[in-house]
Amino acid sequence: MPTLSWPYASASNFPARCSNDCRSSVIALVGRNSKRIDFAACTELGIAVATGKSNSPDAPAELALALIVASRRNIALEAERMKRGEWPCTLSHRLRGSTLGIFGLGAIGQLVAQGGRGLGMDVLVWGRKSSLEKAAAAGYASAASKQALFERSDVLSLHVRLTRDTYGIVGADDLDRMKPTALIVNTSRAELIAPGALLAALRKGRPGYAAVDVYEDEPVTNANHPFLSMPNVLCTPHLGWAEWTNFELYFREAFEQIVAYKQGLPLRLANPEVQPRN
Repeated sequence: MPTLSWPYASASNFPARCSNDCRSSVIALVGRNSKRIDFAACTELGIAVATGKSNSPDAPAELALALIVASRRNIALEAERMKRGEWPCTLSHRLRGSTLGIFGLGAIGQLVAQGGRGLGMDVLVWGRKSSLEKAAAAGYASAASKQALFERSDVLSLHVRLTRDTYGIVGADDLDRMKPTALIVNTSRAELIAPGALLAALRKGRPGYAAVDVYEDEPVTNANHPFLSMPNVLCTPHLGWAEWTNFELYFREAFEQIVAYKQGLPLRLANPEVQPRN
């Protein structure tokens, strides 16, 4: 009974990439979800999809903070220029005293807010009622509205969970409210921003900068994404989860699910209605 451990950055959806005689009986996801799995098709084919259970906020929060510092202080830009033999000195943006907007104060958003406060930034929060309550408890300011969050933020970091209700929750009108000097950071999900809206906004100059770790179509290969040719955009290849502690945790859970399947033990199924193959 063949099994498959499936990493996030797959080039094509499963099981569409397999022929009709695909013999996989169970897929063990590395993590809790995947955009590259056709769950309905797996269920129809009798392929069980087992999920991870852990969701550490530390690594993605660290990456968001790193992107904020790197973008505002032109670190990646200047490092590349120095490698070319240049000795440049461009003016960057100080973080202390600037406004860090947090859209969604969940586990990751809270860590980013703490880091921003540690850097001397003024934290401004918007989101659901629970986010505003957490903001008040932590002593952060709450924006009067989503529009106010986009208007006031010098750095705006997205930490909203992607659902049907939040798909495209950031639209062109929101981005148009941002300052020409502002930075938007997305380490959550590309689909939180309306398709094409961020590219168009950056070309218009509002916001002036972006740092992104997630894309509508992944993986991005052959440098074929328009963001990669824009000096005001800092891109990373979906690194939010990718550090050794997470790697070991997620893969251990994936292999534990494979062992459980072999032993006939219950699985954490993303498709619990599946009738597994024998």
